[in-house]
Amino acid sequence: MIKLALFILFLPLLSFVLQIFFGRRFEDKKGEWVSVGIQFITLIMSLAMLAMMLSKNDPNFSIEVHQSWLDLGLFKIDLGIYIDNITIIMLNVVAIISALVHLYSTAYMAGDVRYSRYFGFLGIFTFSMNGIVLANSLFMIYIFWELVGLSSYLLIGHWWEKDSAADAGKKAFITNRIGDIGMFTGMLIIATVLGTFNFQLIAERIHDGVWAANAGMLFGGIDPHTLLTIAGILVFMGAVGKSAQFPLHVWLPDAMEGPTPVSALIHAATMVAAGVYLTVRLFPFLTADAMATIAFIGGFTAIYAATIAITQNDIKKVLAYSTVSQLGYMIMALGTGAYVAGFFHLVTHAMFKGALFLASGSVIHAMHHSLHKLKDHDTDPQDMRNMGGLRTKMPITFGVFMVTTAAISGIPLFSGFLSKDAILAGTWAYAANVNEGWLANLHMAWILPVFGFGAAAITAFYMFRLIFMTFYGEAKKPQVFKHIQESPKVMTVPLMVLAILSMFFVFTLPSVNPISDHGWFTHVVQAPESAVTTGPAFELEHFEHSLHEAHVPAMITSILVAGLGILLAVLVYLLNKISAEKLATKLGALYRGSFNKWYMDEFYINGIIRPFLKGCDALGRFDLEFYDHYLINGWGRNTKRTSKAVGLADDLIVDGAVNFSGIIFQWLGWTLKFIQTGKIQNYLIFVLIGAALLFVVNVF
Repeated sequence: MIKLALFILFLPLLSFVLQIFFGRRFEDKKGEWVSVGIQFITLIMSLAMLAMMLSKNDPNFSIEVHQSWLDLGLFKIDLGIYIDNITIIMLNVVAIISALVHLYSTAYMAGDVRYSRYFGFLGIFTFSMNGIVLANSLFMIYIFWELVGLSSYLLIGHWWEKDSAADAGKKAFITNRIGDIGMFTGMLIIATVLGTFNFQLIAERIHDGVWAANAGMLFGGIDPHTLLTIAGILVFMGAVGKSAQFPLHVWLPDAMEGPTPVSALIHAATMVAAGVYLTVRLFPFLTADAMATIAFIGGFTAIYAATIAITQNDIKKVLAYSTVSQLGYMIMALGTGAYVAGFFHLVTHAMFKGALFLASGSVIHAMHHSLHKLKDHDTDPQDMRNMGGLRTKMPITFGVFMVTTAAISGIPLFSGFLSKDAILAGTWAYAANVNEGWLANLHMAWILPVFGFGAAAITAFYMFRLIFMTFYGEAKKPQVFKHIQESPKVMTVPLMVLAILSMFFVFTLPSVNPISDHGWFTHVVQAPESAVTTGPAFELEHFEHSLHEAHVPAMITSILVAGLGILLAVLVYLLNKISAEKLATKLGALYRGSFNKWYMDEFYINGIIRPFLKGCDALGRFDLEFYDHYLINGWGRNTKRTSKAVGLADDLIVDGAVNFSGIIFQWLGWTLKFIQTGKIQNYLIFVLIGAALLFVVNVF
């Protein structure tokens, strides 16, 4: 397993090196298949590790290897890899999505001006993501965390000649850095108190009381439990950025400016899942208050993003806000203690959302080619208002959309139903049992089921709205519709594979019960025992019992709310019993708020960015006009004036006195030289004259 893991980690890096340095040389010789082949090899290796894991049938299986990188005695940093069941499942998620995206891209990106570079960037991204999954410490995760940020920036801005794509890449990079600052600060607090970044050692040392003993002493008497809460939330800030949680969610919809396969790889299945994966690794040492914060942020993000998705007309923007909402579900599940459900939804969501993005790419690809034939450069190929009736032209894409929309809407027989139901049951059980944390203290735990079930209803509505606007009804652009064709097999085969992986039995085998999530997945993934010094927010065994009891009522309620959402979508967008335009007019400010994304971008621009830039301008002017002009330059001018005055004084007084003395003595010397004749008679005369003068003076 260790050898396989190392190959899985470094083979995509080899793909990056080959494409960047030699891609141009074999671009005409189908060189992209080198990257595709490498990625399928890593997929085979990942599946081999999965088979080994299932053969062991051990929920507690784990391996760790590491090498000392920095040893300062009390503080030590090791670099290594940690493999457990969660690691292996995540490796398979990354490998499946990445391999299918590589294959899909050979058709979607054909003829692109930076074709080989694109495949190179896919390689470095996959390498970085595998590094996060295999990391055994916060320090090593942080290294690959930043590499993922870099590679996503490169992929989002692939078409950098478009200002919108270049701006989207910068927006994603900067927004993620904000979250990473918090993550890095939290890491430093943990390392300062415990002397390690290693996940296993962190949990062990907290459990052994090292945190309680060191925290107050090192941080000025602060309560150790409070400091652990702060550290956990700060590290979680990294997940807020990467997993696009409120308020750092604004980068994800804009990132749709990148190629659609990139959207499937980064923004549906892997990069955004990195934040959820990090939270999974943090779970053993999260306090009750930290968990409450995480649950609230996740729940609010889920319903907030869902309310935006219902009014968007760009097919990729709908899926982008859907992704933000589903990530909120995962984070909320981890915050409520539904550890298995949160990770389960990460895996199921990767499959059906990856399929949805690739299927949307299939639609966009067909629209683009039709518009190209018509030489129509004004019609937006991503706007659903330009579509309609495509199910007859694109039956495979339509079928995949139906399957995956049913999965994300939580309809029975599909994987999303199982994981969503588990999350909703978790919120139900949390609200009923929580007795610690600020949500419990404020008696607000009930709001999490409201967030969860509300988002479930809205999700069903906007996804079937997308289906009806895109595939049903009359063609909005008959001329465009006439030239629409199904995408080539190299694009449709990945769609069908992901659609199959969105079925319930993939995760429940050997059981084939469509309403029970018990199967191989829930057997090998089990919640770790909490290592937090003050204990979890509730008794874990009691919570699991309540979770089991909440399963049936949560399932019935989730089916009902999803059904209501679908029914409303049918009435508005399929049967036209309710006019969408009239409904939007009646909703007024609510509709405008949703359509404008609740003005979050405007808030950031007008409330933070512009004031910040104006502040920078004001400081710049202060620096230039006051500090430089009056202080620095003024000091220079005064020094110059003083120097001139001192120079004049030196010339007139000091040099004048010295020169005057010299002139006098020069004159005296010139005058007295006539006395020095060298004749003794003259000297005797001078002596007599002197004696006479002395006599006269003496007499008078």
